[in-house]
Amino acid sequence: MRKRVTSAVLATALAIGTALPATAATSLLEGLPDDVVAGALVRRDGAGDAAGPVTADAHFRIGSVTKVFTNTVVLQLVGEHRVDLDAPARRYVPDLVPRQYDGVTVRHLLNHTSGLPKPAATPSPLDGAGWWLKSVSPRDALAASFAAATGVPPVPGSEQQYNGLNSLVLGLVVEKVTGHSFACELERRIIQPLRLRHTSLPAADDPTIRSPHARVYVNGDEVTEQSPYPWAEGGMISTAADLDRFLVALFQGRLLLPAEQKLLFDVPNVPGAATNTRYCFGTEACYSVGGLMRYRLPSGEYAWGKTGSRPGWDNGFFATRDLRHRVVYSLNPTGRGSDLDHVKAIVGAGLAD
Repeated sequence: MRKRVTSAVLATALAIGTALPATAATSLLEGLPDDVVAGALVRRDGAGDAAGPVTADAHFRIGSVTKVFTNTVVLQLVGEHRVDLDAPARRYVPDLVPRQYDGVTVRHLLNHTSGLPKPAATPSPLDGAGWWLKSVSPRDALAASFAAATGVPPVPGSEQQYNGLNSLVLGLVVEKVTGHSFACELERRIIQPLRLRHTSLPAADDPTIRSPHARVYVNGDEVTEQSPYPWAEGGMISTAADLDRFLVALFQGRLLLPAEQKLLFDVPNVPGAATNTRYCFGTEACYSVGGLMRYRLPSGEYAWGKTGSRPGWDNGFFATRDLRHRVVYSLNPTGRGSDLDHVKAIVGAGLAD
């Protein structure tokens, strides 16, 4: 699998990632910063710009954009015949998933149709001072969530319910199958081959973030340094340029074999849960086996990408399937209102012809 990333491929990736004049991105940030967004950076078709106390090359916590990296690693293992897409997840991690979820397959985890229970409470301002440095291990998070589950779980594959527990199980499947840490597999399969020099999955006890970066606040507390405990669900750090390079490589089929590349855009034909509205911008199913979100643009065309957030950051990347346009953004919300309209405006304008 690793031989697919040749020197010629890397040269192409580097050429595509070369920065263009910032004028292509500047208009996407008009009116920022404001009461809702303290700082913002954007990269459109290779051109970067920023507004407020942040630079276009800043590092940021990418949150759930991490899930696309996680799904990519799992699909690579599927292509290597080391993971069976339609095998029960319990085949790989029987000690983590209760028997009542025996019908949940790897595919169900990848496309969020597993029906796993609601995640248990995670560190929040309710925990008092220093909450942003508190953490919970993936195994403990899963155990607490399963212990708190009530009622009969839905039939796997019957509904799409966005759930970070899926990604935690997938990360642990990777570790079980490879015998290596998830961070190690991420590094050797994606980060190193694509030369993503500013992308990392920090260790659980490493709250730091490389400079340059924005200083971010929640309820008046600076939370720039915070626990990366979301791990395979949302613990990575990157830059707009690195995410742009990853997105291009992924869409061009340089990370997955042809059969798995088709799954990158395969959205299940099932209802979307009502609670998905923040993520899908609607009530239809929108997540693919590759972990990408399908988003309908004002033109009617679909864009593909992923949103993510951590305290102090809201970010994401999207592109047209043919890579005619692509946009990466990171916002620093003030907490004085929702920045969802800003996100929709940036994505819509960034992918418009």
